[in-house]
Amino acid sequence: MEIRRIDTYIDSRFPEDVLLAHGAFLADGEPCAFRITGRDSAVVFFHDYGAVLPVIEEFRFYAGHICEFFDDQGRKLAEYPSEKLRETRLSEIQPSQFYVDEEKLRAVSSFLTSWDQTVIPVARDQETGGLVSLDGHTRMYWAHLRGWDRVLTFETETEDFTFDFAREARRRGIVQPGDITVLEHGEYEEKWNQYCDAFFAARD
Repeated sequence: MEIRRIDTYIDSRFPEDVLLAHGAFLADGEPCAFRITGRDSAVVFFHDYGAVLPVIEEFRFYAGHICEFFDDQGRKLAEYPSEKLRETRLSEIQPSQFYVDEEKLRAVSSFLTSWDQTVIPVARDQETGGLVSLDGHTRMYWAHLRGWDRVLTFETETEDFTFDFAREARRRGIVQPGDITVLEHGEYEEKWNQYCDAFFAARD
């Protein structure tokens, strides 16, 4: 099955709230929508629930804390072991990204209304002993803007390059989420993609 995540915020095949929360996917060209309904649950809208598990697995790559999935009639489709969430101060989280997309920040601001909705995957940096964020940089920056001093985190594994990104972030003076720079969408795409392309080209 060919699965693709939709990263735009305008697509007539999906509800607006699903697009804003990046819960829209195409599976072999067919729309599959995830609407998060709780801290660890989501409702899935798909034409063939018998074939939806690969799409759920892809969704969980981006939202590993969501562990219960239901169809549009409330029947459980899948359940995974729940992640242990803990309160973590924003100041304790080392970003692994340098920029935030202004367009995505506006989207996050439309649905993230409290600190305990902000769930961030992190990994323990063996070099520093600190926590490094693997995703959710826009959500963390929004938390910073709102004055929330804490978020929920869960620890998971990651590739070694994440710690290289975190090291480069520290070199640039980015040691907590509030240090990240907000860029207009086009400039964000250019600068972040350029850095990532150069980094992985050098590794190869």
